[in-house]
Amino acid sequence: MSLAEDMKPVDPKDLIAEVLEAYPEKSAKKRAKHLNVIAEGASDCGVKSNVKSLPGVMTVRGCAYAGSKGVVWGPIKDMVHISHGPVGCGHYSWAGRRNYYVGATGIDTFGTMQFTTDFQEKDIVFGGDKKLAKTIDEINELFPLARGTSVQSECPVGLIGDDIEAVSRKKADEHGKPVVPVRCEGFRGVSQSLGHHIANDVIRDWIIDKVDPSNETAWESTPYDVTIIGDYNIGGDAWSSRILIEEIGLRVIAQWSGDGTLAELENTPRAKVNLIHCYRSMNYIARHMEEKFGIPWHEYNFFGPSQIAASLRKIAALFDETIQAKAEAVIAKYTALSEAVIAKYKPRLAGKKVMLYVGGLRSRHTVDAYHDLGMEVVGTGYEFAHNDDYQRTAQHVKEGTLIYDDVTAYEFEKFAEAIRPDLVASGIKEKYVFQKMGLPFRQMHSWDYSGPYHGYDGFAIFARDMDMAINNPVWKLTQAPWETAAPVADAAE
Repeated sequence: MSLAEDMKPVDPKDLIAEVLEAYPEKSAKKRAKHLNVIAEGASDCGVKSNVKSLPGVMTVRGCAYAGSKGVVWGPIKDMVHISHGPVGCGHYSWAGRRNYYVGATGIDTFGTMQFTTDFQEKDIVFGGDKKLAKTIDEINELFPLARGTSVQSECPVGLIGDDIEAVSRKKADEHGKPVVPVRCEGFRGVSQSLGHHIANDVIRDWIIDKVDPSNETAWESTPYDVTIIGDYNIGGDAWSSRILIEEIGLRVIAQWSGDGTLAELENTPRAKVNLIHCYRSMNYIARHMEEKFGIPWHEYNFFGPSQIAASLRKIAALFDETIQAKAEAVIAKYTALSEAVIAKYKPRLAGKKVMLYVGGLRSRHTVDAYHDLGMEVVGTGYEFAHNDDYQRTAQHVKEGTLIYDDVTAYEFEKFAEAIRPDLVASGIKEKYVFQKMGLPFRQMHSWDYSGPYHGYDGFAIFARDMDMAINNPVWKLTQAPWETAAPVADAAE
């Protein structure tokens, strides 16, 4: 079989074998463990995950610093997050995601601002502790309404041994505000997943475990107090989720990281249930609160009407009949909207093939949203998933789906070239590669500057965007590489 053959049915297993032939024997043996095809009734995707990428191949993974600063801590809006190290990492991660928030930037919110200790050669040689201390002092002088500071360590900090914990404790005492040190140097672990874990552990040790849930607060608790954890409010997603959760009668007492605050972090141990959207990035802290405070946690999925309805019912089942009745009323209320969206877009999208490759939850959470529109997910995988993520994924994909963990640039391109999907939904690093191949693309890390995609209103935007990508007339004006070979051959004749 040749990858350039014209539109013949592709056996995914044969495709994997052909792609692996390009590697040296040792590399092929390792990569083979990360590629698979879903079998009928499988309870797991059958791939190896959360191991180091192969040297020499192009991986699109992020690092531990990205996991902590970009995902967990960065969106906490009323704290200043210092990128401790050279300017490059901080500049690259500056406002890299659309974590919407309410507030006055530079006054009481700082999510789109960049703070760095800007290491120079002398800081590498003599250490950056003094520079970090001076930076914290300057921040407190310039931004007195900042509720606290986090120190996000870059790679050199771990190599030279800066004592960021000592500096943080000293400055927290001096300024009377939390200063939280995060050992998230980029070289730690195999991907940004460890950065999530490290950030969760720091929230546990420096914030959560210092809270006494029994202490009286300024507000009276209710049986319906919940939190939204692991929603980063990309394009307003967390707001869409919160609307539905509050509409069924629950009270959200904390929401983080998107549009979150330090006070909300501290409120979390007072919840009756922790509701988690991004399992991969926040399950660590949820498990800790269940063990220490007895707070149960529940994962939900608000992508697409089928999963929204299922999630609302599962959440409501954790509470009394009043909440359950309200959940059914909310589902009924939005049924007409969902049906109208499907009626409009399903005829234009039904049968279209999608290949997914994203970081955390989207590679499985969005699968059923595509199914709601009649689309077919033919391949999916993660940048930094663990085995339990793939176990959850197997419940949503059909037999014959191609699975790829930490897919290399070469593999992804060859898979797409052979399968020829109608849409590739992945990250910014892959966007222009596939568009140059003549394939419609949606950027699924930040919704290609659209969104929100959560909730019933978000589903309407999701459907519109997928239709806009696939059925855009621009694709009639371009040719994929496998389409340009024939005219050249004809001209030669």
